[in-house]
Amino acid sequence: MTKPINITLYRWAGHFGPFKVSIPCGECTLTKDILIDTFKNELADVPIELEVKDWLSNWWEPLKYGAWHAPIVILEGKVICQGEALNRGILVQTAIQEWVKRDSLKGNIVYGKEACPYCAKAKQLLHDSGITYQYFDVVKSGAALYRMIPEVKAIIGEKTPVTVPQIWIEGKYIGGCNELENWLKQRNIADFTSNSSKNGDTANHR
Repeated sequence: MTKPINITLYRWAGHFGPFKVSIPCGECTLTKDILIDTFKNELADVPIELEVKDWLSNWWEPLKYGAWHAPIVILEGKVICQGEALNRGILVQTAIQEWVKRDSLKGNIVYGKEACPYCAKAKQLLHDSGITYQYFDVVKSGAALYRMIPEVKAIIGEKTPVTVPQIWIEGKYIGGCNELENWLKQRNIADFTSNSSKNGDTANHR
């Protein structure tokens, strides 16, 4: 089982010597609400463990990461928020980038966007070939965009522009629409050759 992503929220509360804060600050509460809601929505498919700590009682822990102003959010040793309410987009991007390192894409997947003729063609090719797939719109879903880009960059190179569609079949990277079309042609040729070979073997045994 893949290890979940660890996130720690340090809120302005707790005690240090005679000084005690019982009610967390408003931005700390807001940050916690943002975390929980994002886990239920954009990051629903990413296993995450959240730990909430009182900053006054544990102030030295985030200090080693250079953070001292609650609310503080640390994701796998990286400070993604301090001193203000959490930016939801930064949370999603950082969590997905970390998850990509641990989890490989599986099954048949198409990343695309609306009003993209090549995306529409790729989906039609898969439909005509009887191949079911998951489709993700990278404009409407930040999680899909942040998942697609590092996956593709790792294959085509950091300096090569990423376009859509981007397609995986059975967890194997195919590429764009043209590459999918070529892959389907090769698959059809292989199937035809295999069937011809089987028919030939049958005939030889008669």
